Amino acid sequence: MRTLISNGMLCTEGGTIRADLSCRDEHIEMIAVDLDPDGYDTVIDATGMYVLPGGIDAHTHMDLQQTPTYRSCDDFYTGGVAAACGGTTTVIDHMAFGAPGCTLASRFDEYRELARRSPIDYSFHGVLQHIDQDVLEELTGLAADGFPSVKAYTTYGYPVHDRELLTVLETLAGSGGLLTTHAENDAICTALQDRYAAQGCDDPFLQAVTRPAEAEAEAVTRLAALARVAGDAPLYIVHLSAGQSLAAVRAARATGQRNLHVETCTQYLTLTQDRFREGGPQEGILYLMAPPLRTAADNAALWQGLADGEIQVVATDHCPFTPEQKRENVHDYRSCPGGIPGVEERMPVLFSEGVVAGRISLERFVQVTAANPARIFGMYPRKGVLAPGSDADVTVIDPRRSRVLSATDLHSRAGYSPYAGLRVNCTVEAVLSRGRVVARRHEFCGERGAGRLVPREARSTRDGGRRP
Repeated sequence: MRTLISNGMLCTEGGTIRADLSCRDEHIEMIAVDLDPDGYDTVIDATGMYVLPGGIDAHTHMDLQQTPTYRSCDDFYTGGVAAACGGTTTVIDHMAFGAPGCTLASRFDEYRELARRSPIDYSFHGVLQHIDQDVLEELTGLAADGFPSVKAYTTYGYPVHDRELLTVLETLAGSGGLLTTHAENDAICTALQDRYAAQGCDDPFLQAVTRPAEAEAEAVTRLAALARVAGDAPLYIVHLSAGQSLAAVRAARATGQRNLHVETCTQYLTLTQDRFREGGPQEGILYLMAPPLRTAADNAALWQGLADGEIQVVATDHCPFTPEQKRENVHDYRSCPGGIPGVEERMPVLFSEGVVAGRISLERFVQVTAANPARIFGMYPRKGVLAPGSDADVTVIDPRRSRVLSATDLHSRAGYSPYAGLRVNCTVEAVLSRGRVVARRHEFCGERGAGRLVPREARSTRDGGRRP
């Protein structure tokens, strides 16, 4: 099977050129000018459009059993459809906690089965809920088997404490692995929650009040220090939300720390905690997530960090629940399932609010949506780049067209979008996953189960894992 994308503006980290992109079967065959369309099964005319590496969302929660009561409403099929329609061709999913004492291997076995229905490619981050010698040995084995990243929480039901984190960081540094971390100070969050609960307060806005920026910034500072003590062990901070936290990152890097990677999410760039108030508690509860939405000043600080290269990745933390699930807890925000949809909206919103609005360059867009996550998580140059021999994961964006986002036009089962009503100054014209067209103009045309599990390289086999 051969596909030609002709007359497009091909975008890489190094710049943009007008060229044709030829795909043979699952890979990019060549990049040239004025290729003859004869002999191709599919020809896509990309005149006036940008041709980009397919997006990589390094932070999703498909089919997540968050509590015994609540499971995220997108599985790997529906979430994969939404991703594809928004220009994302690979997701790296964060696993849910399992039964107390379960092995990491058992979690991977369960997720392999869950993900078989995915229409796009996928991989997994492991999750730590207890630390012992068996788990440390598993981490080394999993890195060798193509799963070098694992997540630790500093809050919630299974917080990993500092001494354990230090041991994990040292273990992963020796095996080529990478620790990803949800960074919030548990003592601050729980103390404030208990204080307001004692006063009978339960408004959804308290999610922002009881999980302040100071809680995140303190945890970032502490985690970075532990990584330095572990020999500048690789560390990846997920969903950074606050300007204070970015300042903590800059301070850590000023010490010479080179293996500190930072992710933010679309919502922390574009939404504010005012959403908790707008429309009253019934609407505010829909925006409950952790860390919470911040202020417009935090938005601006994160955009600047993105433009400066201090933030390497923009992901989504896609973890959707229906309005009905959320509103069951409108009078008890602490019991509300946390998370919002966003895997479909990421690429068009970031392109419109970032590139078109002049906040970031097109090259930076390519870096934070595809090239950097591919490098950091061991998929480059198989993914994240338009180059001969790479997987033919391609997103074609038309900057001349615009659309107003509406939940009725999106594909998540959530039934709402936090970005509804936003006009995005672009459309996703076509999306290829390993050479197969899986979406055209935001409509899915791929196949259930066509996605593949992507084994990833441990950091010792790459360029030392230094910050892109």
